[in-house]
Amino acid sequence: MRTVVEVVAAGETMVLGTPSRPGRLRHAPHLELKVGGAESNLAIALSRLGISSGWVSYLGDDEPGQLVLDRIRAEGVDASRVRRISEQPTGLYLREKVGTTTQVYYYRHGSAASTMGPGAFDLEYLEGTSFFHLTGITPALSDECRAFTLWAAREARAAGTRVSFDVNYRSRLWSPEDAKGFMEEMLPLVDLLFVGDEEARALWGRDDEELAREFAEKGPREVVLKLGKEGSAVLLEGSFLDHPGFEATEVDPVGAGDAFDAGYLAGHLWDLGAEERLRVANALGAMSVATLGDYEGLPDGRELWDFLEGTEDLGR
Repeated sequence: MRTVVEVVAAGETMVLGTPSRPGRLRHAPHLELKVGGAESNLAIALSRLGISSGWVSYLGDDEPGQLVLDRIRAEGVDASRVRRISEQPTGLYLREKVGTTTQVYYYRHGSAASTMGPGAFDLEYLEGTSFFHLTGITPALSDECRAFTLWAAREARAAGTRVSFDVNYRSRLWSPEDAKGFMEEMLPLVDLLFVGDEEARALWGRDDEELAREFAEKGPREVVLKLGKEGSAVLLEGSFLDHPGFEATEVDPVGAGDAFDAGYLAGHLWDLGAEERLRVANALGAMSVATLGDYEGLPDGRELWDFLEGTEDLGR
């Protein structure tokens, strides 16, 4: 029987090695093994909120690949379309936090996921899906992945599935010129665009309403600007709306943008208005940064609404 999920996300997830406390990797007595990937983070966030989600990717036919698969399946995410590749390894990255700076070291060149190309998964999987989520990380991995991203977006649109896309610019993976060139091809295929303030300034030199309107002219019906602690804004049907962020004690900022995206998509699936979608997304992002790990601090539905309503849980 075919599995039908509300949101499908596609992209690489890697094994993450991180010290249990702040400091340089060279001084760490041991590393914790976790998993991390923008698209699987989003799928996990949605699953915790009670929204069915699926994740599409390639993994190495190795122990790290099994670790990734086990962790993601354990979160209730459907991974039935994940392929195991014997010729390439599962990607790895290491992370350290020194002071207020988080530094990441990638070991993903030639990884299994970097070989994804058109036809990487059965398009029947998208039937009945409300959103298909992609990010700008995937096309930066290889020429095959660039072609995969465009192919997948076109096919999803043709199947009547809305495409959400997060720019998610990674300067260690490609140049600003290459990223902007890809965006020109991608924008006409996107229904819902997410762009963060830092990457907007890095690529286009600004993060304002006019930039959102320029994006919208090229295709996306909805453009969401993630403005960090300041909150977020959305351009929808010609109107520009914003919502302030929530105060949060930042422990680990990695994964906050993925949590935000998940909150915004959840708002769509819950039939919330645009401002309420921003509010939910801001809350999920704030809750994410309060815990070490890409997705470990993500809430379930009750915890999210308690946070939004200011309800205190004594924990006993």
